[in-house]
Amino acid sequence: MNRVGRVERVTKETSVLVEINLDGTGQVDVSTGVGFYDHMLDQLGRHGLFDLTVKTEGDLHIDSHHTIEDTALALGAAFKQALGDKVGIYRFGNCTVPLDESLAQVTVDLSGRPYLVHTEPENMAPMIGEYDTTMTRHILESFVAQAQIALHVHVPYGRNAHHIVECQFKALARALRYASERDPRAAGILPSTKGAL
Repeated sequence: MNRVGRVERVTKETSVLVEINLDGTGQVDVSTGVGFYDHMLDQLGRHGLFDLTVKTEGDLHIDSHHTIEDTALALGAAFKQALGDKVGIYRFGNCTVPLDESLAQVTVDLSGRPYLVHTEPENMAPMIGEYDTTMTRHILESFVAQAQIALHVHVPYGRNAHHIVECQFKALARALRYASERDPRAAGILPSTKGAL
């Protein structure tokens, strides 16, 4: 049975629909109104092999903050829903991804406990198109809070802001994919000595 999550989030600031299939093939249909964010969500779906639909309408006449944040919150909630009882998954995943001069190292634990450690080079360009580069950390914070996972993201070096952000999303996609995949040697087993995740 496919593991699917579907979340609708409607506030006075945004209307968000997220659907994710963890056992997909990387089919992506994303529209948030923020071009670079769409590009990053596309990377998340394709490199994670998640079928991902994201439809967001937000108050972009103010700025992109609410649109980006609420989409990340809904995505985290949908991911958690799709994981279900977590029986039989690997639970841990990590991936290191280079993108030209930039490098991202991502490690994840689908632990049920939200925690984020995030580092990236200082003095990045402040904007990539309409995307505020300070939002990357906030996206991860929002996703982690709703997905209830521990996530460590480290970018030790990089110069180009586009590359610095994109390699993080690619590495995140792969780490989430590896952690959420079913372990054929652990069928029916919850990967926790506590008996709960």
